[in-house]
Amino acid sequence: MNFADLSQKELCEQVEAMLLPKFRGKQLFDAILNGQELDEISVFSQKLKQIFEKNYPKYKIFKKFEAKDGTKKYLIQFEDGAVVECVFMKYKYGNTICLSTQVGCRMGCKFCASTLQGLKRNLSAGEILGQLYLVNRDNGGSKKARVVTNIVLMGSGEPLDNFDNVCKFIELVSAQEGMNISRRNISLSTCGLVDKMKQFAEKQFDVSLTISLHATTDEERKKLMPIANKWSIAEILEACDFYFQKTGRRFYIEYTLVKGVNDGEEDALRLIKLLKGRTCHVNLIMLNPVKERNLKSTERQDAEKFCKMLSDGGISATIRRSLGQEIGGACGQLRNKFVSG
Repeated sequence: MNFADLSQKELCEQVEAMLLPKFRGKQLFDAILNGQELDEISVFSQKLKQIFEKNYPKYKIFKKFEAKDGTKKYLIQFEDGAVVECVFMKYKYGNTICLSTQVGCRMGCKFCASTLQGLKRNLSAGEILGQLYLVNRDNGGSKKARVVTNIVLMGSGEPLDNFDNVCKFIELVSAQEGMNISRRNISLSTCGLVDKMKQFAEKQFDVSLTISLHATTDEERKKLMPIANKWSIAEILEACDFYFQKTGRRFYIEYTLVKGVNDGEEDALRLIKLLKGRTCHVNLIMLNPVKERNLKSTERQDAEKFCKMLSDGGISATIRRSLGQEIGGACGQLRNKFVSG
């Protein structure tokens, strides 16, 4: 059992089961949220620390990289030696953290570095939270004065492939007694696990659902994303419509522009046809380099032309600003080079 996996109520109950006062559970909970190590908790005696040591979360910042634009990439190491990457980005509207949900990934998308090592294991809810706690503290934040305002579940791993732990994470991170981050400030990105999308919609979490589409025909999508062999674009968009019906939240389409593959006028016209009448926004992404892949990014002027075609066709669209490319922290670049085991 990892204490970070528990809500404040669950942790207090666990502490009482140890025949200790309930307030010790609240002290534990706050210390974990503040990213403290057990030895740093001054209100605990050495005896108490020994009692809690087995179940106290053991994760740490293994390494940190900072780009000129202020973006920071963190390598977070867990008790078993596994390492994941997360990214802290500064925007005018606030600070966003991109969190990993798995060690590695098994989806096999051709433009993404995270999947090159395959899936090692899922992260628990507390391990996903741990990335937030450590990075929030490293940037001068605490539970009461957090510096992280927005969360994107777009790091290593497919969030809906780790369904139960991700759902528990959303419940914990948005809890009033926890970090209290509004669910409307949380985005979850999926490559299109249709059954899980519908199951997620039923929970009505009201987070922003983002779909990694990246193609306008099933044939082309299969070349980039193996998941397309199971779920068609039509099925994915039907699941998006279901999500909108259940939550009232518009969804987002991620579309990575790959030179000569999916960036032509005919692709733009097909994308307009697919999305016309749907409540959504398209984020166009300039392909970030992954050395093991031979894919090339669309030229900026061609990306702007593609974006204008979408806008002229009545589709809300923007080209996403790329942050952290020089430190391998941009979209599609996260990889777990330091994973052991």
